Amino acid sequence: MTPNETPDPAADPRSRLAFALDYPTLDAARRGADAVRASAGVLKVGLELFVREGPPAVRLGPALGCQVFLDLKLHDIPATVDRAVGVAAGLGVRYLTLHAAGGPHMLEQAAKRADREGTGLVLLAVTVLTSLDAADLAATGVDDAPSAHALRLARLARSAGVPGLVCSSAEAALLRRELGPDAVLVTPGIRPAGSGGDDQKRTGTPGGAIRDGSSILVVGRPIRDAADPAAAARAIVDEIAEAQREATAR
Repeated sequence: MTPNETPDPAADPRSRLAFALDYPTLDAARRGADAVRASAGVLKVGLELFVREGPPAVRLGPALGCQVFLDLKLHDIPATVDRAVGVAAGLGVRYLTLHAAGGPHMLEQAAKRADREGTGLVLLAVTVLTSLDAADLAATGVDDAPSAHALRLARLARSAGVPGLVCSSAEAALLRRELGPDAVLVTPGIRPAGSGGDDQKRTGTPGGAIRDGSSILVVGRPIRDAADPAAAARAIVDEIAEAQREATAR
């Protein structure tokens, strides 16, 4: 898969694994990405790395034959997000996050800008962060369960023209059932069986998330902190492939 190629999740398990480059420096991120690029077809550049290194962090993707997932979770007035989407498209990123809670006007303007740029940029609206549970939502004035709130925000984003959603594995099956086969569902908080959840509260296994309808899995610490990151990434992509085979056989 080349950096500009549209991934076919049904055919390429590697395109369904996004490795989170949660490293403090560009050099460390490059070493980490190089170790796992045979298994991870997508590299996720988050806030820490992008704030420190800027666009050179994005350029790691094409240099290593991977697509780039720029995870900035944009949430601002529509005009500001519009311009940020344009800049991200110009950098050649494949996926870009923004918060569904930014509202319909922000989402609509961002979706129109992504279409207008014509680079193949896929917007992903964040629903409920995987670090939040029902008690956290209640503290912000949301009385619904995380699944109900995620579905509400997902419907809002889709109606605004945003093609992708970020949700936990706990909501993947619900969103897939309600939104249909075309929605791009990206699931962070993925933890292989037996690993800890860290600060994530709503987690799932790679195979379980794929079987529930996730399109792309985001994995960071279970690969980065493994004794052998390359082997850890291979094990996850093998689990993705097995879940795909099971789904095809049904």
